[in-house]
Amino acid sequence: MFGSNKSNRDGHLVVDALIGAQVVIRGDVEFSGGLYVEGTILGKVIAADGAANATLTLAEQGSIEGEIRAQVVVLSGRLDGDVHASEKVELTPTARVTGNIHYQVVEMNAGAQLTGRLIHGNAQMALPPPADENADKGKDSSARKKLADAMA
Repeated sequence: MFGSNKSNRDGHLVVDALIGAQVVIRGDVEFSGGLYVEGTILGKVIAADGAANATLTLAEQGSIEGEIRAQVVVLSGRLDGDVHASEKVELTPTARVTGNIHYQVVEMNAGAQLTGRLIHGNAQMALPPPADENADKGKDSSARKKLADAMA
């Protein structure tokens, strides 16, 4: 399993680092490659800049209290924090997430629990820019009107 050249995209789990069930990390973790978490992390878990194929897998007994940023995120355990995945997020039936999930592709299995929002990666680009607070407050800005029309 360790040192394997197989990619999780080929259906195989790649693990370059393992945080065991008895381990508690208090602080931020930066990683590249595959990170498998069975223990507890109290802090952010961030893929290193330029890290290709950074995959975080949170095992059923694992937990993270903090933000996650990676290309691929597979959640089976407990997460209290937001997820930012540039490629894919998978929530298995045992996933328990409190926070927002920012995704390009999401796979959510029956039984997974999410207390938060699913936010597609392009959703931020689709929103109009914030209205100028110094502009005439009595008139509806064109951006607000476009948003209202889009939501109707």
